[in-house]
Amino acid sequence: MKQSLKYLLLSLGVISLGFVSYFGYTLWRILNIGTAYQAKQFCSGVFVSGRSKESVFDRDVLAEIEGLSALEKSIVKSIQVKINRSQQSATANIFGWAKHQAIFRPGLGCTLVIDTTEARLRSQVKSLPLVPQKLNERRSLRQVDSVPPEINQRQLKLALDSVFRPQQHTRAVVIVYQGQIVAERYAPGFSAQMPLPGWSMTKSVTNALVGILVKEDKLSLKDKNLMPEWSDRRSQITLDSMLHMSSGLTFNEDEGSPLGDLIQMLFGRANTAGYAANQPLAATPNTKWQYSSGTTNIISRVIRNAIASDADYLTFPRRALFNRLEMQSAVIEPDASGTFVGSSFMYATARDWARFGLLYLQDGVWEGQRILPEGWVKYSRTLAELAPQKNYGAHFWLMNVAASSEQNQILTAQGFQDQYIAIIPSHQLVIVHLGKNEQATRQQFIPQILAAFTN
Repeated sequence: MKQSLKYLLLSLGVISLGFVSYFGYTLWRILNIGTAYQAKQFCSGVFVSGRSKESVFDRDVLAEIEGLSALEKSIVKSIQVKINRSQQSATANIFGWAKHQAIFRPGLGCTLVIDTTEARLRSQVKSLPLVPQKLNERRSLRQVDSVPPEINQRQLKLALDSVFRPQQHTRAVVIVYQGQIVAERYAPGFSAQMPLPGWSMTKSVTNALVGILVKEDKLSLKDKNLMPEWSDRRSQITLDSMLHMSSGLTFNEDEGSPLGDLIQMLFGRANTAGYAANQPLAATPNTKWQYSSGTTNIISRVIRNAIASDADYLTFPRRALFNRLEMQSAVIEPDASGTFVGSSFMYATARDWARFGLLYLQDGVWEGQRILPEGWVKYSRTLAELAPQKNYGAHFWLMNVAASSEQNQILTAQGFQDQYIAIIPSHQLVIVHLGKNEQATRQQFIPQILAAFTN
């Protein structure tokens, strides 16, 4: 009996030790993600957006923890963040543990230092022409001198007042009609000169970068064997299937899971594309639709592989797209391996996001020059047939909004926390909304705006 009790107690001890070890390891992983997330967000908020550390904490961190438990809130508030302005970096830790650093590089924004060194990351960009030249005068997207008579100004103001209510947490709105800004508003603490995150709107910019390379015959939508590690059935995944989110790869897109694929990829890995590419197939390619940020980061690596050198790759978005659209504020931030995080990490002013939308409104043409291949915008609107809600194209979302008994098919770039660009050819409109809202406003705001343009 004593011997049996001894073995029982020993077994319980081993089980308890295993449980404590597992719990401790899981907690450690969560804390590491928390400090990495804050280092990255403070770095981009301070050095890309030009905000104060206090603004990022009060307007971003505190807003994001509203729905957490008291314990979770206390953990987040215990994370200490240090801003080093001379080194242009942000470092976060919790009681000296789980330390993470993100560094700012002009023209590339902020990157988490993971599995590398700060010196190595900074050496990658020496002498590269990454910072845009200042333009004496922007030729495009000027503010209208007087509001056209066909616009119902009262309705337009009511729509803006509604979306800027305090509980909406809207930060910026720009409305472009027939190529000119007819309405623009910013929340206190934000301005027309402040680059703001687009989160998954970056995916639609990745669509444009692919289109440019297709136009240059450096990529084809039918391309297979896209990644060197795909020697199995994954070699049959095409660029077209990835743009339509039907690669078949396993990926957990849960934004609220710190240990899920999305958060681990963005804030816990040096090589975002490598992490996503190493996922197994959940379904045969082109037989199942699944929205996946991992898929977009694989596309970012495909773009990198199609360009002659890393130096050319790092300057490619600015040279091929941003400079041509006069998007001076725009940056896509790379990961520590040097691949752009094309799923999520782009910053631009509301006006520059509007310029991007205007490119698609104008069928890929900018000031008489074709930027995107002919038919590319139509392709981007092509329905992903496997999407359950029939509301996704090629790295753009599709919306059908009724206004004054008229159905309007709208092409939208959409991002986390209520970022969106709505491109509406029927009304020659581009609507940009940037904010920090957990509840989407677009289903109400876009019809309200359309109602002002249906006189």
